[in-house]
Amino acid sequence: MDVYHYARFICWRRLAAAALLLTSPAYAEVKSATDAGFEVSRTVTINATPAQVYRALGQPSRWWSKAHTYSGDARNLSMVLRAGGCFCEKIRAGGTVEHARVVYAQPGKLLRVQGSLGPLQSEGVTGTLTWALKAVPGGTEVTQNYVVGGYIRGGASGFAAPVDQVLGEQLGGLKAYLEASA
Repeated sequence: MDVYHYARFICWRRLAAAALLLTSPAYAEVKSATDAGFEVSRTVTINATPAQVYRALGQPSRWWSKAHTYSGDARNLSMVLRAGGCFCEKIRAGGTVEHARVVYAQPGKLLRVQGSLGPLQSEGVTGTLTWALKAVPGGTEVTQNYVVGGYIRGGASGFAAPVDQVLGEQLGGLKAYLEASA
């Protein structure tokens, strides 16, 4: 791994360690990790209806951590909840970043986007991030699953745990946002 990629990896590990301190407990798992890709999954129950959770997914500016944006400001994030919709961010000088594209949108049930998040964007990989929603006593069970495959210089396996922790922080942010507004 060259110096540039090692520094990015260390940055993600530090962010993941910080995320561990900030997130509430949830069922989390690195399901698999190889040099060709990885799968991470988390499940949490949110005290909100499936419809409320689904709507909130379309408002990442309200729950996504600003630490995991290119602009440093989560208010620049948006997501259009329909197939082809963009999970995008406005950046300086009129620029934009596409984090992912919606490929499956079923209100109150499931949202799936495809894209390479964060430092994965500069690699030859793609990822599929799914939020599955299920009504349960006490609210909505949300299962967040991210599957990444392709080519990462230096191998993908080292990214699994840090990515899991960063995505866990976002899921924790979604839960906190919805439960604070309940």
